[in-house]
Amino acid sequence: MVEELLRFEQRLLERNELLAEQLRRSFREAGVLTVNLMSSPGAGKTTLLEVTLASLAAVPAAVVVGDLATENDAQRLRPHARWVRQVTTGTVCHLEAAMVAAALEGKELRELQYLFIENVGNLVCPASFDLGEEARVVLFAVTEGEDKPEKYPPIVHRADLVLLTKSDLIPYLSFDLERFRTSVQRVNPQVPCLTLSARTGEGIEAWVAWLRARRAMLVGEVPEY
Repeated sequence: MVEELLRFEQRLLERNELLAEQLRRSFREAGVLTVNLMSSPGAGKTTLLEVTLASLAAVPAAVVVGDLATENDAQRLRPHARWVRQVTTGTVCHLEAAMVAAALEGKELRELQYLFIENVGNLVCPASFDLGEEARVVLFAVTEGEDKPEKYPPIVHRADLVLLTKSDLIPYLSFDLERFRTSVQRVNPQVPCLTLSARTGEGIEAWVAWLRARRAMLVGEVPEY
């Protein structure tokens, strides 16, 4: 029974990888920077996206939102994006490439510069599923503790950027910023880490600059700072 389950999971991941590569080619051909945002529930993905989309201003961007139930996050983001598609997964604790492909049906990618995928709040399953993204960004909130990256190493191993969110709460918590950064570096010494607060605006400029630089690299332009 265990062997059958492992074979099924392997086939599922293989199918997902094939479709993810097709999506990645489509995104690159369209010049769209696709960013997969992953975190625990409540780490601030939706709030960060609201501020990010506002900071990108007139730049065309869209969002695919994954949640087990409701369209609450999608409704919050719709006023700020070119379009938003909600994926309701039911009992599935992550998004898969097929779900993203279905959400993109009927949409013209060449109209966009950025596509943000707000994954289901989970630090385990999303790490295993490629969605065709160009960049993986993992959020940790200061309320989660300094050692969270070491507790969930797979998702940090494959991250292109780590964001420490809700930094405005640090003065009210016994949170050791250097210890957190050390925790990240122990798992992935190469990954950059930014500290930010969507409430105060700390770090948002650096985050948006990172996004602009990544898209400039994707389309062969000189980054603007």
